[in-house]
Amino acid sequence: MLKGFKDFLMRGNVVDLAVAVVIGAAFGAIVTAFTTNIINPLVALFGGNNVEGLAFRLIEANEKTKIDLGALITAIINFAIVAAVVYFIFVLPMNKIKERREKGVEPGPSEPTDVELLKEIRDLLQAQAASTQQTTPQPPDRRGPAI
Repeated sequence: MLKGFKDFLMRGNVVDLAVAVVIGAAFGAIVTAFTTNIINPLVALFGGNNVEGLAFRLIEANEKTKIDLGALITAIINFAIVAAVVYFIFVLPMNKIKERREKGVEPGPSEPTDVELLKEIRDLLQAQAASTQQTTPQPPDRRGPAI
């Protein structure tokens, strides 16, 4: 049981997945810092005198009725940056590598047709019947001499 678990962990794709998760988390922190410290102040410029930028409350006295469009824009920018990095650093190069591999591969042997398979079966059956007749002694002819 432990050997199977060890084999599972030692596969390349499990290690690659673990590395991707760690790098993704670290990169997510970088993107969050970028949007919080650079993008959010730029978004707040469009909010006028409101300190919260593009946020407003439906009911002034109730904090829970706050709608923060700046946070939504920040999340969209975070997603776009992460998706672009994943695409250009991981997906695009892997597609190029796959494309290059496919160009170098020659087509394999073609599959035999039904007629070719039937001819091959017929020839094998004839060869088998011929070898059976040669090895099996024929019974003596009991009809007697022909006149």
